Amino acid sequence: MSLFGSIISKIFGGGAASAQATAPHASETPTVSPAATGVGGAGSGSSGAAAPSMSGTPSPTSASTGSAASVDVGQVLSDMAAKKGENLNYKQSIVDLLKLLDLDSSLTARKQLADELHYTGDKDDSATMNVWLHKQVVQKLAENGGKVPADMQHA
Repeated sequence: MSLFGSIISKIFGGGAASAQATAPHASETPTVSPAATGVGGAGSGSSGAAAPSMSGTPSPTSASTGSAASVDVGQVLSDMAAKKGENLNYKQSIVDLLKLLDLDSSLTARKQLADELHYTGDKDDSATMNVWLHKQVVQKLAENGGKVPADMQHA
């Protein structure tokens, strides 16, 4: 999974510890089946193997899709920060946001994220890249249906 995909999964799929434990397993199967079925075309979607898989997964898929549309990103992150007990500046720092989500925040990982999000600037200028990454991640969270608080949005 891409680093950005992991960010989305952690925020939209794991507000509570139990949901976080269940969501990755539930989303792995639907992610593979519907992607292959949806992209493969109608012929692939009507195969006998895909139909039972699809009928068995609508509840988790619908639930996570419905949740994504109404996820309060600020609240999810605030809850995670409270549980973490560490003072992280996740509202402005991509490094701290990644740490909050228990994801790799190394320069290498951030360069990978920059590639995923099509950063065209100088990746050796990490300060500029970090600001751009945070802005893009916040923007994409909103584009994916997340309710992003004003204090996380970049002007």
